[in-house]
Amino acid sequence: MSARRFTATLATTAAACAVALIAASSAWAQTAYPTKPIRLVVGFTAGGISDVIARSIAVKLSSEIGQQVYVENRPGAGTTIASDLIARAEPDGYTLMLQDVTTHAINATLYPKLSYDTVKSFTPVAMVASTPLMLVVNPSSPAKTVNELISMLKAKPGGYSYGSSGNGTIVHLTSEMFNNAAKVDAVHVPYKGSAPATQAILGGEVAFVFSSMPPAIAAMKGNRLRALAVTTPKRVDTAPDVPTMIEAGVPNFEVVLYNGIMGPANMPADVVQKLNGALAKVVATPEIKTLYESLGADAVTMSPSEFGTLLNREVVKYGPIVKATGARVQ
Repeated sequence: MSARRFTATLATTAAACAVALIAASSAWAQTAYPTKPIRLVVGFTAGGISDVIARSIAVKLSSEIGQQVYVENRPGAGTTIASDLIARAEPDGYTLMLQDVTTHAINATLYPKLSYDTVKSFTPVAMVASTPLMLVVNPSSPAKTVNELISMLKAKPGGYSYGSSGNGTIVHLTSEMFNNAAKVDAVHVPYKGSAPATQAILGGEVAFVFSSMPPAIAAMKGNRLRALAVTTPKRVDTAPDVPTMIEAGVPNFEVVLYNGIMGPANMPADVVQKLNGALAKVVATPEIKTLYESLGADAVTMSPSEFGTLLNREVVKYGPIVKATGARVQ
């Protein structure tokens, strides 16, 4: 073999080895994730339903992927502080967020100026839970069904009020959807959070509340509240005797509170798929299912693309409702 031919062969072999080394390195990088702890940001204070779900999932996910997943609460400004943090983070899979219908679908319209795009600035990873709201009244109310509540409200337009956890919250928007669907005129009384709103209905200050599930279930079991319906398309296992709003006579009335995991835009596809698969296993564990039952939640899994489609649909759904209420946050 001539020196020239030998040199060419050597160069070709070296190039092939380099390509193989790059490919092997790339494959290793894909299979190695994660190599350090993962931060799961929650835009609410500790103790709420989103925080409880996040912490429970973090424990199980840590075991599933072999790295610690720790929860960091970043409450404030209607979850926009947490969302902004995620939107600005490196899209490497080590900073994630547990979001809900407020953080993206509602805030997209509620806040006229955001530092991020509620769809384009994020990568959908996985859906992990869905929860209904429960329409409740005080036990002293004459309304024992949804139709009886509607009749009561129609008999005195503007004479009854409903409580919510604040302007522009999902409880506020759901109540306005009910006003519109039932053709009634109940007056909005916003409170500073879910706990004061629950206390308002317990004290008989308002006629009805679309309550989150944990306080509603506890009060219902203690006969301190009367449950009329849930807002999901099917009944919940925690309260099987409570009909859906559709079963109770309000056509097409559906509100589902969902929780999902998101990251910054442009996360690597292999990282997203690995997290999605791990989270699907996590929410299928008996421990998570038991927790969800106590919260009135359902374990739900979706592919990243299905989750992204849901997010887009929810932004479109709630945008007109937010505008109709006139709720705005500067």
